Amino acid sequence: MTRLFDLTGKVALVTGGSRGIGRAIAIALKEHGAQVAINYASNKSAASETVSALGGSEHALAIAGDISDPAAAAGLVEQTIAGFGKIDILVNNAGVTRDDLILRMSEEEWDTVIDTNLKGTFSVTKAAIRPMVRQRFGRIISVSSVAGMVGNAGQSNYSAAKAGMIGFTKAIAKEVASRNITANVIAPGIIDTEMTAGLTEAQRGEIMKMVAVGRTGTPADIAPAAVFLASDEAAYVTGHVLTVDGGLVMY
Repeated sequence: MTRLFDLTGKVALVTGGSRGIGRAIAIALKEHGAQVAINYASNKSAASETVSALGGSEHALAIAGDISDPAAAAGLVEQTIAGFGKIDILVNNAGVTRDDLILRMSEEEWDTVIDTNLKGTFSVTKAAIRPMVRQRFGRIISVSSVAGMVGNAGQSNYSAAKAGMIGFTKAIAKEVASRNITANVIAPGIIDTEMTAGLTEAQRGEIMKMVAVGRTGTPADIAPAAVFLASDEAAYVTGHVLTVDGGLVMY
């Protein structure tokens, strides 16, 4: 009997894959049979630990690179193919925050977030689509945020970038569908990661008033959505935004 969500023989690249949501997605993809290349910007020790957790070099590869640099972003795809022979699944997960109110936000804070979260997604995706088109198969999964759907005070740069990822994904979904390539978005709510660790109890309390299930999420809550969207079972799902937010956007 065929196992559901079987990714045996598939190769995935997960940007920002050494920690948090990216790490959880990388582990879940490997557990379902994929070989996984994880990209990291600077934390080599976390990347090495994640490779070990994935079963070592037979199953995983760590690739350093800042995706805000288009050449480095394209290099991630090249190194994935060099290491594992192809690329079937791309998870655009790498992201940064530079939070501030609009009246205090600097141009540098704006550019840093847009260049990494949005332009970086464009650069890696463009590089990955070429081999996917040739092999007539691909799964592109971009990790956006509910902030890109409803906005978030103090995060105009982050909200704009994450909204841009949604529009970008819907556009490319239409461009590449005929080549058996799907493109979808996961929009997490408030997830316990290093990125949300700085929230005050008051901020967390206000957010919790809007979360129907009454708790924050974990990276492990996000990973199964990525496995599904990467699988053959999701072949008829494209251009979709899958919120994994405990009901946050309902409010």
